[in-house]
Amino acid sequence: MGLIDSLNHLANFGLPAVVVALVVTAAARRWVGPAGNSPTFWVCLAVNAAAGLLVLCGSIWFFGRDGKMLAYTSLVLVVGSTQWLLSRAWKP
Repeated sequence: MGLIDSLNHLANFGLPAVVVALVVTAAARRWVGPAGNSPTFWVCLAVNAAAGLLVLCGSIWFFGRDGKMLAYTSLVLVVGSTQWLLSRAWKP
C-alpha cells in the first residue's frame, strides 16, 4: 500500500470521530449555549474529537477490525457525554 492509500485509510478511519464531534459541539452551542466558564468552541471540538478517536482506536483493539455498529454507538455516546461534561450541563 502506498503513501496516498495509507493517508486515505487513516482519514476515512478518523473522519467519523471528527464529524460527530463537530455536529455535537455545534449543536450544543446552538441549543444549550455555552456555560459561564466553559471552554471555547475549538477546545470543545478538539476534546470531543480526541475522545472519539480514542473510542475508535479502542474498538479496533477490542474487535480486531473497524466498522462495527457498537463502535459507532459508543462513539456517539462518548462524544455526547464529553460535551455534556465540557458544557457543565449538570449545573443549573
